[in-house]
Amino acid sequence: MTRRRSFPPPWLPVDGYLLALLGTVGLAVLLPASGAGATVAESAATAVVAVLFFLYGARLSTRETLDGLRHWRLHLTVLGCTFLVFPLLGLAARALVPTVLTPGLYTGFLFLCLVPSTIQSSIAFTSMARGNVPAAICAGSFSSLAGIVLTPLLAAALLGGGTGGLSADSVLRIALQLLAPFLLGQLLRPRLGCFLVRRKRILGYVDRGSILLVVYAAFSQGMVAGIWHLVTPGRLALLLAAEAVLLAVMLTLTWYCAGRLGFGRADRIAIQFAGSKKSLAAGLPMASVLFGPHASLAVLPLMLFHQLQLMTCAALAKRRARDPEPAPAAPAKGSVTA
Repeated sequence: MTRRRSFPPPWLPVDGYLLALLGTVGLAVLLPASGAGATVAESAATAVVAVLFFLYGARLSTRETLDGLRHWRLHLTVLGCTFLVFPLLGLAARALVPTVLTPGLYTGFLFLCLVPSTIQSSIAFTSMARGNVPAAICAGSFSSLAGIVLTPLLAAALLGGGTGGLSADSVLRIALQLLAPFLLGQLLRPRLGCFLVRRKRILGYVDRGSILLVVYAAFSQGMVAGIWHLVTPGRLALLLAAEAVLLAVMLTLTWYCAGRLGFGRADRIAIQFAGSKKSLAAGLPMASVLFGPHASLAVLPLMLFHQLQLMTCAALAKRRARDPEPAPAAPAKGSVTA
């Protein structure tokens, strides 16, 4: 019996799904959809984005979310990192234009600072580092839920009309294409919840395949519009360096600020991993709605940041897992012990 080989191999610190994304980008570069094909691809991408957010809504347990409110200080800390500290750092990065970032890449850099946190990787890394996994689950869920509303509103406020038409119409389009399907999924969850749980693996492929279609449509539009001559290898290297600094700052802030706020080790780990990452799965569909033909350049920083955060947080989680267990607190003077 031959042993089945995994791809990518375990020793290669690259997310396999990111390789699929890069392959999709390469396909769009070599064979971009144009003419009638572009119309079909854009219509299909619009449809799958609505399906994605319907499934998000149908799978999110309202009861678990409400139960998680008991740890409200932790969740407010993660939300503050995601939708306040990140955007402020993104605005500060405006000083990097044009020496480090082009205006187009800066738009994408700021957009990645506005998208919600991840759920799956936050949970995985928190578990690996022996942190508070239930808190990470709730924090990621709250961030994703808040992002459906906050991300387009922040984008409309901070990115303005020079990014492809972010306006009241864009916010309305977000509401119709993202928020309405999400709310419909929540309403139908009592009927569909068990069905979706039983088919979780299959729906995972649906999620990922849908995002690949969105990426193909977005990058095809970019090729047809001729925007790729604006991005050089040198600019990409500078963008990656800027994102490495951004991630390092957020990992440091989330860890030490959580400690100053009085959180224990397990909670600090959950805050660090949930508060320092950005969701590629949520950001790509939102970008396709918000930016239209400019989406390809806008999501490039998010795609790079996604891989950077996976590699960095995997190493950090392994290091946290080797930390010694904290000593139990000494009983207060005069207390009665068993």
